Amino acid sequence: MTPTAMRRALAGFATGLSVVAAELDGQIVGMPANSLASVSLDPPLVSLAFAHTSTTWPILRRAPRWGISVLGEAQAQVLQDLRRPAAERFGGIEMHIDGGAAFVPGALATITVTPRTAVEAGDHTLVLLEVKDLHRDETQRPLVFFDSTTHTLSH
Repeated sequence: MTPTAMRRALAGFATGLSVVAAELDGQIVGMPANSLASVSLDPPLVSLAFAHTSTTWPILRRAPRWGISVLGEAQAQVLQDLRRPAAERFGGIEMHIDGGAAFVPGALATITVTPRTAVEAGDHTLVLLEVKDLHRDETQRPLVFFDSTTHTLSH
């Protein structure tokens, strides 16, 4: 069992793609994430995992309210743009701010959350987030991460 073997095996598990972001001190801080998971319906909780090597996580964790944008097929270019270094990541990307939570306009779904609990989990920090508000555009189809690349679903 090696980290490489685990990464290869789990690359066979398709996940959705999201962007977690907040406005902090007048700047948008955030990053793409494919670790979004539903945890509980009552109370409403989701989770995200942040690598200890992340330079964004130490800043984002200071924000009291975050926005999670679930990306649809139309946001493939946004995902590409977000792969820039953290300091340049949101340059030229239109974002919608609501009470400190930052969202990608036109996302398949938006989830407003507040951090609740952070747990050290190996080389990541697992964060439980309380859902405060959410919306889904049921006309859209998701952008999917599978085999270490992005894909769209076919009918």
